[in-house]
Amino acid sequence: MNQLQILPALDHQQSNPGTIQMRHPALIFIALLFSILSTPALSQVINRGKPARTGIVIPLQEDINPLSGELLKQKFQQAIDAGADVIVLDINSPGGFTYVTFELMDMVLDAKQVETVAFIEKDAISGAALLSLACDRIIMLPTARIGDAGEIVMGEDGRFRYTEAKSRSVLAQKVRDTAEARGRPIALAEKMVDKDLVVFAATNKKTGEKKYISNKEWDSFDDQEAWEKGVPVREAGKEMFFTVNGKRAVELGFADEVIGNRDELAAALNVREPMQEIKRTWSDTFVFLLNTGFATFVLIAIGLIALVIELSAPGIGVGGLTSLLCFSLFFWSRFLGGTSGWLEVLLFTMGLIFIAMEFFVIPGFGFAGIGGILLVLVSLVMASSRGFFPETNEEFNGLGTDVLTVMSAFACFLVSLFFLARYIGEIPGLSRLTLKPGVAAPAGAGNSLLSGNQAEQLPAWQLVNVGDVGITASPLRPSGKIQIRDMMVDVVTEGDFIDTDCEVCVVNTQGAKVTVRKLS
Repeated sequence: MNQLQILPALDHQQSNPGTIQMRHPALIFIALLFSILSTPALSQVINRGKPARTGIVIPLQEDINPLSGELLKQKFQQAIDAGADVIVLDINSPGGFTYVTFELMDMVLDAKQVETVAFIEKDAISGAALLSLACDRIIMLPTARIGDAGEIVMGEDGRFRYTEAKSRSVLAQKVRDTAEARGRPIALAEKMVDKDLVVFAATNKKTGEKKYISNKEWDSFDDQEAWEKGVPVREAGKEMFFTVNGKRAVELGFADEVIGNRDELAAALNVREPMQEIKRTWSDTFVFLLNTGFATFVLIAIGLIALVIELSAPGIGVGGLTSLLCFSLFFWSRFLGGTSGWLEVLLFTMGLIFIAMEFFVIPGFGFAGIGGILLVLVSLVMASSRGFFPETNEEFNGLGTDVLTVMSAFACFLVSLFFLARYIGEIPGLSRLTLKPGVAAPAGAGNSLLSGNQAEQLPAWQLVNVGDVGITASPLRPSGKIQIRDMMVDVVTEGDFIDTDCEVCVVNTQGAKVTVRKLS
């Protein structure tokens, strides 16, 4: 039957040679069209015909630390709010804090509404490699590097060493879960953080399926007979962390694509050009500077010194404004850096209230003053640290650095306070921080060589002699006011604090500086 059905068709074709000649051009056209459709060139043309997506680039060009991590979170959310279809993390980083890296990985993994792309032009090492692993796609230049994510800590001897097994197991599990979620070779990903593994390619003898397996996985493999064990991957041998360049990463299935330069990135992602880039603003740079150890030291030291000057001579305003500016900058930078909240501000404010009560309400120096100082110091340390109770070596080292910075600033404040108490009148400009009103002296008082009109034009400190006795009109801490006869004079003590209504004696006059001592 089949032959009977075919033969007439052959006869029909032979009897109609013109029909065959008419059909051949159509078949050739269809074949050509099919071959063209399968070419990459046409796929690019088709992609151009599709609506181009919106891509936003966020650079990560520094260490991963609490501040840079917080800024990256803000810019990532800013890109989402701007309606981005693709968020490109332009990564060139040596990594950094593990717990910050975990937070950034979770942020990227949870971003289901956008496509995340790690673009590596130079290096994505350590934590930066883990962050790249969490992205939907990894695009690299041929010579770019990714890997070497082993966790190290500084030991008591100051040397860096491999972390303990407990910490490594948490890191390895995080990496395995992330690689599985993104469909990347799990064994190679784990090899980035565990130098003790050896990874090799294994091929299924029946299906020809190829996968990368570590020596630990192989030992627990149930059907080893079904797989042919290959040689270890050269970048995943003994005593090394997995690190590869862009070309090799694509060969191993660890990265998705290699491009020649960053100008090809938009075409590879099918996004509109030029892509918007959320760059670091001047305020970001300012916040980075304010969060450095040196800036923290300066802000705290100057803020405390200015605060004491204001409390010693209330109402002037210069010391208070300076202190307010310093601590406002301090807490503002910590708020933006993600290390401070309203609790730290509340503790700091309570500390200032206790100190003010010690100065103006409660006589002497007792629990209010000590408690206020402790609250201020604790709030400053908490505002500088990610966690006041460290759980990891990184947090512990960070807390130690923050405590050292704050206590160094406080020690500088105490030394400065000592010198200010003794030499405030001799420092140009600082003597103006206290009021020096001119008061008329009675006839025969003070310098007897001055006429009445001349005495009325002189400031009070020029009418005071060594040995004059007066009564404190305000607490001397260590500066304040005393009354001599009917004159109000700005004075300082020799370093001790003296309460109100105490009898004092002038022991030295040096220019505008009048030094007094309490009479027993």
